[in-house]
Amino acid sequence: MKLLVIGCGGVAQVAIKKCCQVDETFSEILIASRTVKKCEDLIAKIKDKTAASLSAAKVNADNKEELVALIDSFKPAAVLNVALPYQDLTIMDACLECGVHYIDTANYECEDTENPEWRKIYEKRVKEKGFTAYFDYSWQWAYNDKFKKAGLCALLGTGFDPGVTQVFCAYAQKHYFDTIETIDILDCNGGDHGYPFATNFNPEINLREVSANGSYWENGKWIETKPLEIKREYDFDGVGKKDMYLLHHEEIESLAKNIKGVKRIRFFMTFGQSYIQHMNCLGNVGMLSTAPVEFEGKEIVPIQFLKALLPDPATLGARTKGKTNIGCIFTGYKDGKKKTLYIYNICDHQECYREVGSQAISYTTGVPAMIGAMLVVKGIWNKAGVYNCEEFDPDPYMEALNKYGLPWVAVENPVLVD
Repeated sequence: MKLLVIGCGGVAQVAIKKCCQVDETFSEILIASRTVKKCEDLIAKIKDKTAASLSAAKVNADNKEELVALIDSFKPAAVLNVALPYQDLTIMDACLECGVHYIDTANYECEDTENPEWRKIYEKRVKEKGFTAYFDYSWQWAYNDKFKKAGLCALLGTGFDPGVTQVFCAYAQKHYFDTIETIDILDCNGGDHGYPFATNFNPEINLREVSANGSYWENGKWIETKPLEIKREYDFDGVGKKDMYLLHHEEIESLAKNIKGVKRIRFFMTFGQSYIQHMNCLGNVGMLSTAPVEFEGKEIVPIQFLKALLPDPATLGARTKGKTNIGCIFTGYKDGKKKTLYIYNICDHQECYREVGSQAISYTTGVPAMIGAMLVVKGIWNKAGVYNCEEFDPDPYMEALNKYGLPWVAVENPVLVD
């Protein structure tokens, strides 16, 4: 089948390489980006390692007309969006017009957060939800009726978190629990890249996510926290003891809607003190701002300028050592008895680099992107509408994780997070 991949950054390159390993499913892959040379360079490196037919194209993913023209000319079974989350809605619009399925790894964000029209919508949602996070599925969920009417599937957030963590939740619900009461999602990166400061994925998205207010779901409502206000220590299998901090994360919103009876959902991510000190310093001087400023007669966005100065996450693979450990801790009931469970994956940075030339953060997102696209185009996860990963049968996804490089383990009676 034909697959159109939009984007050619670190995650996209992993997803493309993994799609090439499944050439019995993806017979033709068109890689499209604003910078077509990146696509051409990637093809030159991998074309002799796959039976899939590979081609490159230039496209501005902010331009619906360009996207529609590209999709119509290639006629793919689906579009895999691994570009920026600012472009999700434009790509979804193009997929609807062309009649093709849509898959992405991250929820929509508005790039122009100072736009008065956007501010009005945002403030309405803040009032309704009681928390101030920009990361919000509402924009894409609003497309549900359009995709149903068109008979098309839109699969949202098939990365690791969001993505695999939600599949872990669906799997636990199906096989281990009658009722899940609490979910703690733990994201630990024990890798060391040797730089004084760098981010493991898109700096603009990463730094905004970490510096924003935190929030968690408890007893049917959102509880908001100050940035990095809640800190815990956890001893991670394969990594060791790490400090972790409570963040807002988009899959909490989805899981609160779809895991019936859950009373609390939290998300924690590990950070070293050096990372936090650098980030706080940059925030204090305005370098994390998304609002344009005038500099020498030109408008620049500070966080985008910072992104240009920091190491490209796609270049970190060769120098990053250590492991990641990402998973979910559950508490609940089975057959009337209390039960606890921890499902997680450990991923080695250097093993990822040897296989696909990337560090583990890109790998743990790129592999699930391929799996989600594969399940959609094969009709295994394919029903009309807009869906998150936990809304489908988890079993084929969990089997694919083991098969394609992200094996998981399920441990009963784990140490809980207080």
